[in-house]
Amino acid sequence: MIPAPPLREALALPAPAKLNRLLHITGRRPDGYHELQTLFQFLDHGDTLTLRGREDGEIHLTPQLPGVAAEDNLIVRAARLLQVESGCRLGANIHLDKRLPLGGGLGGGSSDAATTLLGLDALWGLGLSLQRLARLGLTLGADVPVFVHGHAAWAEGVGERLTPVELDTPWFVVIHPGVTVSTPAVFTAPQLTRHTPPITMARALQGGAASWSNDCEPTVRALYPEVAHALDWLATRAPTMLTGTGACVFARFDTRARAEGLLSGVPKGWQAFTARGLNRSPLHAALGR
Repeated sequence: MIPAPPLREALALPAPAKLNRLLHITGRRPDGYHELQTLFQFLDHGDTLTLRGREDGEIHLTPQLPGVAAEDNLIVRAARLLQVESGCRLGANIHLDKRLPLGGGLGGGSSDAATTLLGLDALWGLGLSLQRLARLGLTLGADVPVFVHGHAAWAEGVGERLTPVELDTPWFVVIHPGVTVSTPAVFTAPQLTRHTPPITMARALQGGAASWSNDCEPTVRALYPEVAHALDWLATRAPTMLTGTGACVFARFDTRARAEGLLSGVPKGWQAFTARGLNRSPLHAALGR
């Protein structure tokens, strides 16, 4: 093991949400995973993690998420993976201020894991490269690397082959209709589109937001009427799409005022917020990376 470096002060860091501005499923691999093409973009809205170092090597997370055992939480798994990879003997107290809905398609768990990796790398003074941290993150989930690298990206494979891109940065209204979508149920549904012809990144970007779509949306509509209702309600007000496998849906607006003006009319029982699209992660801005 390497010697433990001096502890830094506590760090309070963002774990931003992401949107899939485009999501195509272009095939299915022999191992059961699906080949994807997608455009990831960050939002200036998300969870917050506060990290404080410990001398004894213990990893303590508060609060516990309902229905998620500590050992299964991606934050704890990321912290322990980093300890093993680096040989660091330090630990951490981690407090999660959870704002993103579980299973909403906003990448909350993956973003939390990435913030843990980058935050503890800074807190523990490890100095690992983004490439090395992204490789670690990939073992935790396919969406973790884009949060580690911290730039809007065109992604292929299972979402891990990333090319940085510059997207438009409108304001968004994001709605969670109060239902939990099962990603395995969506990807195993017989009606899911699995053979959309691949396109080039250049063609996707040239087409622009008006041409982007999510191949999961028809299946999620059929399986989850609440999501279909949210999509239909929001689509009467602005161009609307599902993010990931849902359950969150989003619409883009040219101005903050137009986006915020919609919130007062959102039906009861739905969670809704406005956020600005970002091409650089606020986590990287906070850490100066």
